[in-house]
Amino acid sequence: MGWALSGIKNIFAPKSSRILRVLLVNFGRDWDERELASEARVSNGLAHYVCKTLVELGFAARNAQNRIVLADPLRLLKRWASNHLYDRMNKFLDYFTFEREIERLVVKFAGLDFKYAFCGLVGAWLVAPYVRPVDIHLYVPSESVAREIAERFKLNPTPMGGNVKFILPYDGGVFYGVQNVQGVKVVSNVQLFVDLYNFPARGEEASSQILELMLKEWKLKREARKIV
Repeated sequence: MGWALSGIKNIFAPKSSRILRVLLVNFGRDWDERELASEARVSNGLAHYVCKTLVELGFAARNAQNRIVLADPLRLLKRWASNHLYDRMNKFLDYFTFEREIERLVVKFAGLDFKYAFCGLVGAWLVAPYVRPVDIHLYVPSESVAREIAERFKLNPTPMGGNVKFILPYDGGVFYGVQNVQGVKVVSNVQLFVDLYNFPARGEEASSQILELMLKEWKLKREARKIV
């Protein structure tokens, strides 16, 4: 990326981005490097070098207690998103449902005892209804989980063009900050934005709606800090 830094070369690599995700999802909190490493499930060494690079780039700073705080979350979020290619970084498993209304299948996931998280346009639609999806995308940790869910809902595997896409993520960190929306699991707003930013078929529109939500949340957190 051409940055002459004493920290880490690529803060957007899968393991490094776990730290960015934790910082952004928990915007407003300060962190000791070891706490951050534990929360992000990375080594202390990686956390140290990522934090060092974030400070050097002006994305983060150290407070009076020498703890890490985000200084420019919006710039960091957009820089990360611009380096992220959702449709190329992940593995997609295509299935087909005969359900004509996407929401009828989505609501069936309520209370489902599997590790999964809706993402992409369907995730954004659940969080901020704006762009109506024509298919369902959801992260799962393995092909076996995808098969079990498919069997539960009588989904048929198809080589391509399925309207239900199970996604084996580029890194398990995508499940960090999963939220419960209308009884189903959806990735964090941070992950939604990053995934949709470069996504075709109205991904940019959907990501802008998610960004509006995040900016409102960040504003409230800033105001709360001033009151305290």
